[in-house]
This record gives sequence, C-alpha cells and structure tokens, in this order.
Amino acid sequence: MALKVERCLQHCPFSGPREEILYLPCIYRNTGIEKPDYLATVDVDPRSPHYCQVIHRLPMPNLKDELHHSGWNACSSCFGDATKRRNRLILPSLISSRIYVVDVGTDSKAPRIHKIVEPVELFWKGNVANPHTSHCLGSGDILISCLGDPSGNGKGGFILLDGETFEVKGNWEKGEKVPPLGYDFWYQPRHNVLMSTEWGTPKVLADGFNPADVEKGHYGRHINVWDWNSHTYIQKIDLGKDSIPLEIRFLHNPDAAEGFVGCALSSTVHRFYKTEKGNWAAEKVIEVPSKKVQGWLLPDMPGLITDILISLDDRFLYFSNWLHGDIRQYDISNTRKPKLVGQVFLGGSIIKGGPVTVVEDKELQCQPEPFVIKGKRVPGGPQMIQLSLDGKRLYVTSSLYSGWDKQFYPDLVKEGSVMLQIDVDTERGGLKVNKNFLVDFGKEPDGPVLAHEIRYPGGDSTSDIWI
Repeated sequence: MALKVERCLQHCPFSGPREEILYLPCIYRNTGIEKPDYLATVDVDPRSPHYCQVIHRLPMPNLKDELHHSGWNACSSCFGDATKRRNRLILPSLISSRIYVVDVGTDSKAPRIHKIVEPVELFWKGNVANPHTSHCLGSGDILISCLGDPSGNGKGGFILLDGETFEVKGNWEKGEKVPPLGYDFWYQPRHNVLMSTEWGTPKVLADGFNPADVEKGHYGRHINVWDWNSHTYIQKIDLGKDSIPLEIRFLHNPDAAEGFVGCALSSTVHRFYKTEKGNWAAEKVIEVPSKKVQGWLLPDMPGLITDILISLDDRFLYFSNWLHGDIRQYDISNTRKPKLVGQVFLGGSIIKGGPVTVVEDKELQCQPEPFVIKGKRVPGGPQMIQLSLDGKRLYVTSSLYSGWDKQFYPDLVKEGSVMLQIDVDTERGGLKVNKNFLVDFGKEPDGPVLAHEIRYPGGDSTSDIWI
C-alpha cells in the first residue's frame, strides 16, 4: 500500500477515495469470555454485499492483552520519502504491554501478524509499560507513549521502535525529568514541540474508577511540554485537579502553533497555544456542565469527554460525552470561541427509564430517549470517533476501556459494543444518525466483544501528522 498523502495546508486536507474498510481492535478482557482480543476488518462500502459486516478477524495469540489504540509504520510525516509504505499497523496492548505489528499491506482485507514485541523488551530497554498512542516519525521510526513503569506505577515515558525491524531502540526521552503520568501525545517539529497528556496510574485505573483516587493524585491534570530536538521535558501546563486530560490534537496546518485537548472528568476542552514569549499556555474554551443526578456513583455526573478530533480542514472540532451520551460538533473558525453547531444523542447514562434520575440540568429540558437503531436498543454511550477524509461521515464506537465499561455500563459488556455512522453537514454544521448503518459487535462468533478505536487503511485525522 503506497503512502498516498499530500502535504497539508490549512483548508487543504489530504485527499483520497471514500473509505471502504475500517480496522478496529476488539477486546474480550473483562467480558467473562476467555478468548483473545482481535483486529476486526469491517466493510463500510455501501456498494458491497458485505456492507456493515465484519469480513475478517485476526486473533492475537495471547489472552487479556487489552488492545486499545493503533498507529502506522509510515504516515504523512514521511511525505516525500518514496521508500516509505503504510503497510504495517502498530497495535500496543494497554494491559499486557505487548506491541503487535500487523501486516495490512499484503492483503488489506485480511491482515496478518508480522511481528510481536514482547513486554520484557519494553521493561528491559525502556523501564516503561502500558503503551498507548503510536505515531510514526519523519525519521521512519515509531514513537509510542506509555502510561507507567513495569510495576504499575505512573510514568509518562516513551518507547522508540525501529521503523524497519520493529525492534525496541530504547526511550525517546532524554534526561532525568519525566512526568509522573502519561497517555496521548502529538508533535509538531516546526514549533520544536511534543505535547503529552495524563490519564492515571495503571495499577489504580486498571479495574475501575474510584473518585477518591483523584484526590490522591492518581489521575492527571497537566499537558506536558517537551523540546522536540533535545527530547527533554521542559514545561507543564496545569488544567486543574479534576481535569484528566486525555486526547490532544494540534491543528493539522503544520504552521499553526495551537490545538485542543479534551479533559474527561472536568468535561472541558482547552485550547493550547504558543505565547509571544515562546513558551506554551492553555485556556478553557468549552465546558460541558455536570448534571445533578440520583441513582449514580456521584451526585454530579460529568459529560466525560473521552475522545476529540479536528476535521482535516481545521474547521470543525468533534467530541464525545461518554456518560451524557452525546456527540458534539463545534465550528472552530475562531479557535478561541468555538461555536456549537451540531449535537446528537446516542445512548448514555441519563436516558429515560434508566436507573439515573436527573434532578438539575443546565442544558436539557428532559432526559433523552433511549437510542434505538434497526430495532436494537444501544447500550453504553458514544466513545471513539473517526471522521471520513471529506468530513461528511463520522464513525462512532461505544467502548471506552473494558474495566470502566464493566463499571459504568455493565449491559455494554454483556451485549457488546456497536459502531454507528453520523452524517455531517460540512457547510452549516449539523449531525444526523445514518439509520441504515449498524455494526453490532454483540453478534460476533465467540460472543459479544468491545470494539474500540477506528482506523482507515490510508490514514485519517487522528493518525497523521504533517510536518
């Protein structure tokens, strides 16, 4: 598969054909089904007789890996290098700390395992564990952020893989200073910066969420700023003790010295930017009010912003409120003042007839109806999102992480997750559910499974970085 991308300029995204297949990691950990996680290939071509069907499953050779996010061996950061091909999908395992390298180039519709990096390689060569986000570099190597050390403590370090052999080369970071927590990251060499975020201490978050652990400092509150050239940790930006910043995205225009980060617990979006002094700062630009409730873990329920993305033309920002149950679309033509232009509810914890009663709501007049599509009442709430290259289709899955799925949405674990498609108005803004699109992972051959992140074979708005 050749690397077919174009250099990204503002309002000029890379082009490509409409997506025909998608890859999703599917997780059995915490479901009670003793089967390995697998990579699902889903047909999303409306002209195909297999539309909305899983057409291939690649099982991993181990149990309880907790596949989570994925990345590529080559992407837009390798633009202009004719030797690079986007033909290997990198699949880090959040719990086992294995990294699977999957061959999608030989047959894109039937991926196969190319190499397995065992956890001991990360432990010995980098003193890190719990790998999360994977991005390819212009050098050809692969950079992966980690959440912790081999003992389950928090540690915001990185591991570097050779882009040809996929051997562990060691840590990317240099010097003794390393953030106490890690999660996602994005980099932009034009501004000599890498930004990383913080979820929580692996051994604390592994099996569920305890609000008391926030007060104990086991969950994150910072954007961590790294000097790209020296690989050193130089600054932290405090977003508040109840924030838990997760997904971070620069604008796609490589000249832009700004972007956004979604904070789960505070249900806020912060714009980060380079100051006139040359350092970095952040300002809150979106806040989703908590709802006062009865019948839930806490008296105040946050939206829980768990995934965000920016359209390739840098015009729209999207995010999911996993607990409140809605997807939102904001016009970010003015990055300091995002404007809500689209919203759709796809389930969540505050639906009518559920165990939770909303007693005070600053946004809604009444609790939303349960979400039903093709006769199926969908459990859980919207979580991972991925946008088509033309910006007209937003794909959504409903699983966050198996340990938290089990705690907050037990029916989701029993019934399996789903993938949905949202039609996007790219002119005025607006979201509408495609009622003809449903991939029900509750009907998988080995039983209901939890499908997570979504990838296109040719790259997408969250995998590719332009430099």
